[in-house]
Amino acid sequence: MIVLDKPPGVVVHPTYRNWSGTLLNSVLWRIRERPGAQPGILTRLDKDTSGLVVIALTPEVHAAMQRDQSAGRIRKEYLAVVQGWPDPPAGSIARPLGRDTADRRRVVVTDAGTPSETRYETLAGLPGGTALVRCEPVTGRTHQIRVHMAVSGWPVIGDAVYGVADARIGRQALHAWRVRLPHPITKAPVALEAAVPADMRTLIEPLPAAFKT
Repeated sequence: MIVLDKPPGVVVHPTYRNWSGTLLNSVLWRIRERPGAQPGILTRLDKDTSGLVVIALTPEVHAAMQRDQSAGRIRKEYLAVVQGWPDPPAGSIARPLGRDTADRRRVVVTDAGTPSETRYETLAGLPGGTALVRCEPVTGRTHQIRVHMAVSGWPVIGDAVYGVADARIGRQALHAWRVRLPHPITKAPVALEAAVPADMRTLIEPLPAAFKT
C-alpha cells in the first residue's frame, strides 16, 4: 500500500471533469513499472480536504483492507475548525445522508438516506467564536463530516457549500489527520499522522505546537 499526504486543491480520483492531474494519475505514473500493480483508493477525500489518503496497490490488498474497514478495524481521525462551540462538546451525530434531489452535487440529511454516524470531540476554543474539533467518521459517506457539522449548527470554517466562505482560508478547514489500521499482509498495527497544513495552522495559531508540526 501507499499512504499519501494530499494537499488541498488536488482531486483524488479521475472524473469526467477531472480526467488528468489527479492523485491517482500520479500514483499510476509512479508505479508504472511495477508488475501487477492496480492501485485502488481506500480512503477518498474531497478536492479541498487535505491529509491522509490510503491506497492499496493490488485488488487483493484492496479487498482485504475493505474487509478491515467494514469490520471497524480502520479508524480515521480528522481535524476541523468549526464556527461556534459544539454543545455537547463531545458526542455522536447520527443522521441519514443522501443526495440533494435538486442538486446532485450536494448531500443533505433525509429520512430516505443512508445511515451515517460521526463521533466528535471539541479540543479547544479559538478566537472569533470558532473551535477545533476532532472528528471520527464511523461510516464513510460523501461529505459526511461537513454535513453533520453544518446541520448541528457548527459548519466547518471556509465551507462555501454547507456553510460560509472565509477570507482566511480558501477551502473548508478540514484535514484527514490520523489513520490507524492493521497492515494488510502482516496485520501489525500501523499508525500514521499528517501534519496540519499551513492554511489551517493560521486558524489554530493559539494552540500548542503539537497541532502545528
